[in-house]
Amino acid sequence: MNKGRLYLIPVPLGQTPVDFVLPQPVRDCAKQLKHFVAENAKSARAFLKSLPSDTPLQQIEIHELNEHTLADALPVLLAPLLAGMDLGLISEAGCPAVADPGANLVALAHKEGIQVLPMIGPSSILLALMGSGLSGQNFAFHGYLPAKDEQRQKRIRDLEKDSRLEKRAQIFIETPYRNRQMLETLIQVCSEQTRICVATDLTLESERIRTRTSAEWKKQVLPEIDRRPTVFLLQA
Repeated sequence: MNKGRLYLIPVPLGQTPVDFVLPQPVRDCAKQLKHFVAENAKSARAFLKSLPSDTPLQQIEIHELNEHTLADALPVLLAPLLAGMDLGLISEAGCPAVADPGANLVALAHKEGIQVLPMIGPSSILLALMGSGLSGQNFAFHGYLPAKDEQRQKRIRDLEKDSRLEKRAQIFIETPYRNRQMLETLIQVCSEQTRICVATDLTLESERIRTRTSAEWKKQVLPEIDRRPTVFLLQA
């Protein structure tokens, strides 16, 4: 029996109309699928409803894959693919398998000889980098930095040192309710000429991307970024 194909389907980063951020072929692909693995089933159904799906939502099979999913549960999620049916992998926002637990399922699909098809859509990480003016030739994404203040400061200093030596843009995120604390720490810790970018509400009407040196940030009223999806970048 032929195996199904695993489609990696991006979704909007917020309340942006789906046709604004996803090309028609991507929407058409997602509309016809009947099997999905999603980070959050509720948001996945909302996404499918917005397309809208060709199949009634109650007839679509959605299994969750998130940070709490155990490794031994992954083979079960591949069952439709092994039975010859196509499967869509979607994140809660943006591109699946990028800063997302879906990467584990993709790795297993490769082991099983399943065709993996990544599709075009928004990535907050790349959009932030594109709009930052920092190095698009040499960059690294670090996920979440430590929550404890002392450890966070040390990590920022280490990233700044690496950036200076390697001419590398450093990209990271924070839990939204700690965004302002993160920006304040960056301004406090980084050298005056280190550039810091704050990219908030990407692809939304309220989108704002600002790149300033640490010294320039100190002279400004800080933007209202708490509880708003934000990507941070620095380059020394």
